Amino acid sequence: MVELLIGKKGTGKTKALIEKVNNALTVAKGNVVFISNDTNRNIFDVKSKARMADTSEFEIKSYDEFLGFISGIISRDFDITNIFVDGIFKIVGSDNLDGFESFLNRLETMSQKFEITFVISVSIDAETAPDYIKKLA
Repeated sequence: MVELLIGKKGTGKTKALIEKVNNALTVAKGNVVFISNDTNRNIFDVKSKARMADTSEFEIKSYDEFLGFISGIISRDFDITNIFVDGIFKIVGSDNLDGFESFLNRLETMSQKFEITFVISVSIDAETAPDYIKKLA
């Protein structure tokens, strides 16, 4: 399953995402991963049991590169049940939606194959977001 937390910048998406991470840690039967481009900012809010992955040192520049990053995380740990992503557009360095729908489709395929739930925060106006984004919110 792929779920999106959408809203304009400053609407509390990160706070809601961290709450979901911490809730997942209490019920998940596997490992929980939190991915951000600045994990230091949230390091004290996310419970220490979560695996933190900081993308800032890897110069990710596209959705395809980010899928490769996620694949690398999964390949090291087949016990992952939840992956949370804070600020997808910050991670890929652009809020351009070209390729985003394909990214989400490929992520859904990974979700089904590896039985992982993905929750991603997306800074976009909920009213003007494309339908493929709205249906995952």
